[in-house]
Amino acid sequence: QVQLAESGGGLVQAGGSLRLSCTASGRTFRSLVMGWFRQAPGKEREFVAAHRWGGSTTYYADYADSVKGRFTISRDNAKNTVSLQMNSLKPEDTAVYYCAVLLSGNYLEPGSYDYWGQGTQVTVSS
Repeated sequence: QVQLAESGGGLVQAGGSLRLSCTASGRTFRSLVMGWFRQAPGKEREFVAAHRWGGSTTYYADYADSVKGRFTISRDNAKNTVSLQMNSLKPEDTAVYYCAVLLSGNYLEPGSYDYWGQGTQVTVSS
């Protein structure tokens, strides 16, 4: 069992920045695939970014095309935390953002993830 707690959402103007954090407990953290997803009203939940363990100290970061170059995913294994730094925010980034843990499967697909946080609202005003 993994418990996830997100923080850091809020209201920001277009062009601004926010940093989301997600703290995990209940399982060895460093090898977990950690993902961020978002869901806007009336839309399906979509992939934003993932942070995958490649063995030893190697990690891979993957991003949706819509956020590439603006968002950065990172993790702190000592704090069991994964973060999403969001810069140059746009109104279309407005959504509820969720962090999730994948034990196995396709990291791009929300249906593959095993545990989810409660979500945090990000609102970007124009």
